[in-house]
Amino acid sequence: MSVNDNEMYDADLISLVDEEGNEYEFEIIEELDYEDKHYYALMPLFELPDAEDGPEDMYMIFEDIMDDESGEPQLAEIDDEALLDTLAELFEEKFAAVLDEEEE
Repeated sequence: MSVNDNEMYDADLISLVDEEGNEYEFEIIEELDYEDKHYYALMPLFELPDAEDGPEDMYMIFEDIMDDESGEPQLAEIDDEALLDTLAELFEEKFAAVLDEEEE
């Protein structure tokens, strides 16, 4: 998916365009570096067709893969389940740390 720079509203919102040209809005809730790659935890701002939870109860993890030939940043879904589990754990630890800081 590519980032549509014209649709970037502020530091926390991002618009992604898939291969078919469909545009989707996300909130960037966290970022992290792992094994020399950069990852984003994005919360969809739209309803997912098969989601049991609402969009506010879930997030998706994307890898920042590089800029395309037009210079647009590219994000990719992660197919490796073991990597996805590891990243989810790392993101959950970061979320917990933020919540702990807010409670203090």
